[in-house]
Amino acid sequence: MTKLIDRFLRYAKVDTQANPNSSAHPTSPGQRMLAHYLADELRQIGMQNVRTSDQAYLYAELPATLGLEDVPALGFIAHLDTSPDASGSCVCPSVIEYEGGDIPLGDSGRVLSPEEFSALRRLVGHRLIVTDGTTLLGADDKAGIAEIVYAMDTIFSKGLPHGKLCVAFTTDEELGFGADFFDVENFGAKYAYTIDGGAVGEIAYTNFNAAMARVKIVGKSIHTGSAKGIMKNASRIACEFESMLPPDEVPEKTEGLEGFYHLSSMKSGVGEAIMIYLLRDFDKAMLEERKQQIFAIADALNEKYGEDTVLVDIEDQYQNMKDVIDQNPILIKLAEKAIYDVGYIPISWPIRGGTDGSNLSHRGLPCPNLGTGGYNPHGVYEFASLNEMEHAVDIILNIVDSITKENA
Repeated sequence: MTKLIDRFLRYAKVDTQANPNSSAHPTSPGQRMLAHYLADELRQIGMQNVRTSDQAYLYAELPATLGLEDVPALGFIAHLDTSPDASGSCVCPSVIEYEGGDIPLGDSGRVLSPEEFSALRRLVGHRLIVTDGTTLLGADDKAGIAEIVYAMDTIFSKGLPHGKLCVAFTTDEELGFGADFFDVENFGAKYAYTIDGGAVGEIAYTNFNAAMARVKIVGKSIHTGSAKGIMKNASRIACEFESMLPPDEVPEKTEGLEGFYHLSSMKSGVGEAIMIYLLRDFDKAMLEERKQQIFAIADALNEKYGEDTVLVDIEDQYQNMKDVIDQNPILIKLAEKAIYDVGYIPISWPIRGGTDGSNLSHRGLPCPNLGTGGYNPHGVYEFASLNEMEHAVDIILNIVDSITKENA
């Protein structure tokens, strides 16, 4: 599968890091650049009705094989952007044959260690794609993109029978906006899967309810020599705000079905501070309580420091998709069979995150998530197993084959 890794490495070198401080869509120019590059590639492999939206969402189709027009149309979706949590610029991946032990990441002084990242223990003998320790890899979700493109190329070039197949690559999924401009009606699929992160064999259809809070602290900057009674240090107030949240309800201290508050970024000075919080909970009512806690802290600090010192804006990002997928069990049945046929045991557990599929499911396109073979997303320790990426392609092909045979 040389084409698979070649594709992935090409995509990884395009900086598509989402920008949480931008109001544009997409929030970074690299996402549009990659969308146009992929559009040409999809046309070259034989896909039709290739089109790019104003927001750089990329759509394409493989029309049904003659006589299979009644097979339910199936979609596969991945996202173009990478996380704002680590640099996506000048990504310099390496491919190694993993024989166990620590993996040095370039000259950064960082290492991937099975003592810290236990998944490595079961990947001995795999070909791994790793970073140089200074950037993320981009397997989240360029591994998914490469797998979908390779699968579509295989289906077309080998003339494999299939119903209508639809592909979409979205923007700004990492900011929770990936489904906001998705054209569900014209996408053309009855069902879909996102191919987005995690070990191969995972089927994810329970995820966080999510919101993002933007907290602005308005300070007053005065020369330190004459600051007494006048200065209002926004940075110190921001630290006070953070200290008023439950200290154990953070990502590094929670697991399973526990929710959290996550201070994902902070830019501060004396005159102004901007804090971005990610609010997460599997229970929708509990998420609402987290929102109210943010507002309550802001009210308390405004009473202490003056009206409009702390300004809060909260946006919903995505919802738990489980209720929708439970009404469409065919999607789980197809995925489980496809995974078994590749030699894996299907695993399903709650995603401590979300995918485009969560919002798409609630908009009428049932859409669970399948793993890509990518690990440790959103940071310099991100890596991918090429062996698992190859099996992810096989799973896509098996799903297409199964739904075709069941409805032929």
